[in-house]
Amino acid sequence: MASAGKQRKDDGAPQAQDAENADCGDKGESASSIGRVFAILGAIGDSGQIGISELSQRLGMSKTTVHRVIQTLKALGYVTQEVETERYRLTIRLFELGAKALESVDLVREADVEMRRIGEATREAVHLGAFDEDAIIYIHKIDADYGLRMQSRIGRRNPLHSTAIGKVLLAWMDPADAREVLSHVEFRKSTQKTLSSAEAVLNILPHVREQGYGEDNEEQEEGLRCLAVPVFDRFGRVIAGLSISFPTMRCGADTKSHYVALLRKAGLAISARLGYRQATAPQQIAAEPG
Repeated sequence: MASAGKQRKDDGAPQAQDAENADCGDKGESASSIGRVFAILGAIGDSGQIGISELSQRLGMSKTTVHRVIQTLKALGYVTQEVETERYRLTIRLFELGAKALESVDLVREADVEMRRIGEATREAVHLGAFDEDAIIYIHKIDADYGLRMQSRIGRRNPLHSTAIGKVLLAWMDPADAREVLSHVEFRKSTQKTLSSAEAVLNILPHVREQGYGEDNEEQEEGLRCLAVPVFDRFGRVIAGLSISFPTMRCGADTKSHYVALLRKAGLAISARLGYRQATAPQQIAAEPG
C-alpha cells in the first residue's frame, strides 16, 4: 500500500504539468511536450513493439504522460496497439511522411539539372514552385545572369492568382478544388493587371490547361513577365510548376514561343525522372503557342 501511495505521489507533479500543457490547446504544445512525442516515437521505433510501462522506465516519464501521448499518436494514426500483447508499434503513416519528404528532395535534385540548362540558355531567372495552402512557395531557384531584381527567394510564398506557377497549379486541379482554394485567397492587387476575383481566375484556367502553360504578364510585378509549365509525378498529378521570368523589355517577337518550348522540354524531362509517363497524365500538354 505504501508503495502504491508513493507511486501516486510521485506521479502528481507530472500529471499537473500535463494538465498545464493541455491548457495550451490550439496554441500549440510547448517544446518539451513536442520533445516527449518524438522521444516516444523514437523508442517505439527502436523496440519494434513496446508497452507503456517499459516506455515509462526507458524514457523516465510517468505512465500517465506516456499513456496520454500514446493515445494521441494512436488517434492520429501514427501508432497502433497489438490486440494480443497490448504493446504498441509504429504504423506506415510515418513512412508516408518520410516518403513525401524524399519526394520533395528528389524533385529539387532532378529539377536542378534542367533549370540550370534553361538558365544557361536564356540567362533569365528560373523558378520551381509548389502549392502551399492558399499560395505558392518557391522550392528552388536559378538566378538571372542579368542581375534581375525579383521579389522571390527559396521559401518565399507568392499569390496563386497573380503568378504563372499559381495558375498552372490551379488549372490542373479539379475545378471544385480550385474554387475551394480560391475561396480562401485574399485578392490583393500587386499591379493594375492583377486579377481581382476568384471568378476571373477560374475563367482563365481552362485555357491555361488547354494551352499547357500559364502566364503572368506584369500581374505580380510591373515590367516583369513569367511563363510556367506543370511538373507531373508518377501518378500524373501536377506537383509543381516550372517557370522562367524576364523583363518585358527583353520580350521579342519569338521570345514567348522559344521560352515555352524550353520549359515544356524541361518540365517533361523532370516529370519523366519522377516516374511520369505522358499517357498517365490527366491531359496532354498542348501544341506550341501561336
